[in-house]
This record gives sequence, C-alpha cells and structure tokens, in this order.
Amino acid sequence: MSRSSSETSNKGWKANRVVVTGLGAVTPIGLGIEEFWKGLTVGKNGVSRITRFDPSDFSSQMAAEVRNFRPEDWIDRKSAERMDRFAHFGYAASAMAVQDAGLNRVDFDRNRAGVIIGSGIGGSETIEKGHALLREKGPKSLPPFFVSKLLINMCACLVSISFKFKGPLSAPSVACSTGTNAIGDAFRILQRGDADIMLAGASEACITPVAYGGFCATRSMSRRNDDPEKASRPFDKNRDGFVMGEGAGIVVLERLEHALRREARIYAELAGYGNTSDAHHFTAPEPAGDGMVRAMAGALQDGGIHVRDVGYINAHGTSTVLNDKIESRAIQKVFGEHSRRLKVSSIKSMIGHLMSASGAAEFVSTAMSICTGIIPPTINCQEPDPECPLDYVIHGAEKIDLQAALSNSFGFGGGNACLVLKKYRKEP
Repeated sequence: MSRSSSETSNKGWKANRVVVTGLGAVTPIGLGIEEFWKGLTVGKNGVSRITRFDPSDFSSQMAAEVRNFRPEDWIDRKSAERMDRFAHFGYAASAMAVQDAGLNRVDFDRNRAGVIIGSGIGGSETIEKGHALLREKGPKSLPPFFVSKLLINMCACLVSISFKFKGPLSAPSVACSTGTNAIGDAFRILQRGDADIMLAGASEACITPVAYGGFCATRSMSRRNDDPEKASRPFDKNRDGFVMGEGAGIVVLERLEHALRREARIYAELAGYGNTSDAHHFTAPEPAGDGMVRAMAGALQDGGIHVRDVGYINAHGTSTVLNDKIESRAIQKVFGEHSRRLKVSSIKSMIGHLMSASGAAEFVSTAMSICTGIIPPTINCQEPDPECPLDYVIHGAEKIDLQAALSNSFGFGGGNACLVLKKYRKEP
C-alpha cells in the first residue's frame, strides 16, 4: 500500500492532512444538513411527477424536484434576479456550509480561502428562457445579465465574491462526476498547502424542457410514469433507468492544522482521491469496469487505506441496467473477499440523480455516515439483481462501527472519481 496522505509525496512536498468541517445541502428531500440527513436515514422519497413544466409529451415524466426553496431566504432579491436556479442552489448550500463550519464567527486569512463549485449544464433555465425571448421579441429583449446567469463558473464566482474568498477559484464540468472531482481538486490544493480553507462541491438545476427532453432521448431514464416513487431503484432486477434530480452539495474542507487552531468541529478526514477515464464511449461505461476499478484502487492507495478497513461504499448506483452491474463487479474486483462484508447503498433511490451535483451530495452523506456510523438505505430495491450480489442495505438504515468509506461517481464520457473518507484521529 502506498504512502498515507500525510507523508512526503514523490513530488517532494509534504502533504497536509485535510478534514471536513462544514456541510451544506439543497436536495429534493430536505434543505440543510439536518433535514437532508434525517430524510436519508428514514428512507424519504423525493421523486414525483414533474411540476416545473407539463411533462405529458415526454417519455419520462417524473423527477426529484427541490421543493419549498426560496432564493430570497439566502440572497437579496436584486442579486437573485441576476442568478440562474442552479446558482441559487449552490449559493444557498455554500452559505449553509460556511455557517455549519462556523466560518461566519471567526477571522481567517481570506487570501487563503478558495472556491471550487462545478456544474454539468449550468444555467439551462436561463438558456431556454432566453432562446424563447429571442424568438418572440428579438435580440434587444435579452437582459444584460443573460450571459453571466448561464455561465457554469458563475456560481463559484458569486460565492467567492459574497464571502470574499480570494484564494483558488475553479468550476469543473465533468458530467456526473463533477462534484466529486471538485472536492478532490480542492483536497489536492489543501494537501499542497496552497490554501487553508476550500469550499467545494457542485450544483445542478436542469429539470427544464430541453435539458430533460435531451436526457429522455438518451433512453437512459426510467419510464415508470405510473409509479414515480418506485422509479429510482438501484440494484433492483426490474430497474429501467435513472430519475433526474436537482440540487447542490457543498462542503468546507480545511487543512487539519488550521481546523485545530480554530477548534473547529471535524466530521471526517478526507484521505484519498482517485480520478480516471474509461476512454471508451460517450455515455456507456466500459464493460469490464476497468476505469471504476482504477479510480477506487487509486483512491485507497492515495489514502493509505487497506480494503479491509473500509466498511461502506456510497455507490454511484444510478438505477440504470449497465451502471449498477458494472459498478458491482468493479467493487468485487477491488475488494475481493472483503466485498461480502461491505455495506453498499445508493441515495439516488431517494433523491434521484442530481447529475453534476450527485457526487457532492453523496460526499455530504458519506461524511455524515463516518461521523454517526449510520448507513442510509437503498429504497425500492425489492428484488436484488443476481448480477449485483452485494449488501445494498435494503431493509432500512443500519448502524455499524465505521472507520472508512468510499464515495463513487462515474459520469457520461467515461469520467470516474472516488473519494475516501475516514474517521478522524489525532494520529494519521
């Protein structure tokens, strides 16, 4: 097993230990970490027939929508009008994470605090409304903030401006692995010592007619329109596709020394990061799961974590036929005999697929699992697929002595990302 993340790297720098000190979530089952986590542990279902537009002509007609969200609860009205819905979500989740970490109550060097918040599609609602306005009234009808509302990087920029975080700034877009990549990239920045604090994650709000219709055209979404609540069913024999969701997950990561100096609460330690490409297909995962295997194995090696120390995997678990069985095989290849003792679950069964934000929301969930020892369930898995032979925690949440866990994300285009969290201890 390779060096631990606190040992000297082969590039000559001594890696700083990195911990999770703040969590923020805007999800279909709850706003804020308390509501979100409670919803996960009781198996709350956030999927229903679409209400944001009339889905009657679409092959799929359900989604996991964020309900009861008011941007003005987090942003002044004038600023909110200049932001797309995806930026509303990301900003609110960032404010939640900053508050949860207690950063609003302490002084710190804002030149050494950065922001990495990605998105897959960005301002899809703005684009669609702008196109309709252009066709109806001509180019002069477009508002001056049209471009800034739709840009993927604008959420990260607005958060940086608002909180005066003047360190590293980035906005990755790597399809469904975006949130995991954003957190992994922030992890590397902190390891190198290029910042003390990083806000990281992703936000998505693409339940709009064109974006949703485009995903319908891929034939990867569930068509269980007569029973929306049962549509997202990862690892179930009768699954027929994923269910689109929306929302944001944002975390505060800190160098351990900085967190200890300000006596911050620590949820977990981020130990390792793996990032690979299938180099195979636009949408389908590589059949043997080689990229998934290398991402998981690389994250474990990066963090110096032995397979037997891992008790839980927060799976990508999309509810698509190919992804679930290939991910299951990849887990078996990485963990061997230990895979029989692993707990595995997919929270997409409850919140749907938050697209680029899925990995960030799942990282938030995994950090809570490390902190509490509670594994959220995979709901709707009524008849486990024989080709998915792992313990998917299908009978309600379980409590275990959890020392380390993985959070997996695998995206369109073949991007694979994995993060390893472990219980924080003073000694690495």
